[in-house]
Amino acid sequence: MSRRTGFFFDEHCFWHAAGLHALVLPFGGWLQPPSSAGHAESPESKRRLKSLMDVSGLSQRLRLSSAPMAAEEDLLRVHPADYLQRFKAMSDAGHGELGEEAQVGPGTYEIARLSAGLAVAAVDAVLRGELDNAYALSRPPGHHCLPDRGLGFCYLANIAIAVETARARHGVKRVAVLDWDVHHGNGTQTIFYERDDVLTLSIHQENCFPLGQGHPDERGQGRGLGYNLNIPLLPGSGDDAYRYAMERLILPALERFRPELIVVACGLDANGVDPLARMLLHSESFRSLTTLVRDAADRLCNGRLVMVHEGGYAEAYVPFCGHAVIEVLAGVRTAVSDPFLPMLEGQQPSAEARAFQRQCIDRLATRFELDV
Repeated sequence: MSRRTGFFFDEHCFWHAAGLHALVLPFGGWLQPPSSAGHAESPESKRRLKSLMDVSGLSQRLRLSSAPMAAEEDLLRVHPADYLQRFKAMSDAGHGELGEEAQVGPGTYEIARLSAGLAVAAVDAVLRGELDNAYALSRPPGHHCLPDRGLGFCYLANIAIAVETARARHGVKRVAVLDWDVHHGNGTQTIFYERDDVLTLSIHQENCFPLGQGHPDERGQGRGLGYNLNIPLLPGSGDDAYRYAMERLILPALERFRPELIVVACGLDANGVDPLARMLLHSESFRSLTTLVRDAADRLCNGRLVMVHEGGYAEAYVPFCGHAVIEVLAGVRTAVSDPFLPMLEGQQPSAEARAFQRQCIDRLATRFELDV
């Protein structure tokens, strides 16, 4: 079934880089940063996703839009003023470090505000009923960012800002945030850890990044106890483990919580050729995961679903994974064929490994009796 799907993006988001030079000159103004600037968080995987969508004809089936930068009042719902001031000062100076792997370059502050603004606009359009669902190609990403500290390529907590803005504008009472980026969504977890109105769920590679975080025992605190669910999977987990975790843990938690809106931190770095992780997903895995969460949104919240782009560092392969996700959102299928798919399907874990991973997920399920 074809749907009214929005795609929010802006060329300016591709111009952020944490490095300082393009060839021998400092970039900024009209001089674009190089494709990677010596940094894993390159714009190319996102730019190539948009290019594939244009060439395949998928873009023509979507409602394409940019958005304004997130307003300061919206940023302040999550981040303290002194953090924002420190961030802007570094950006204006053209360099600085907001935290581990959160180097600031020229214009990073404004581009990060735009990235958050794309997420805000996508959620806003879905809640206003203008769209059935939406994808925000936000860059830089946001799910590692803490209220007062950047981390892991993240400077502003894009999804948390969008959720808090939606609560203020639309009075949304229950929001579920599902994070399937291969790295733990520590920032989102921290921001909502003592809240019972936001259910945070993270499927990630065990002890990948940030180290020592994302343990199943991290269940929330105070009113938020039971409203945070971490599912760490062993390195090398493939398609079967992710699907089983969705069916055994994530979907039942969503059913019990009954959200009014589902937001997905759509990292695509659990793919089998990503340089920053060791998982084995492929484009059809992401197609299946998206189908499961889209169908859950149909049952639970009138289809209100927003995907916000997070990680994904394999420039050649991220486009195929993202394209599959957006096809599912839009309810269309193009002629695009994933040339990596046969290789990655052939590298899936053995039957014994799949059975062991299912046993691990079953043990987690016996521990998680979410009273939500």
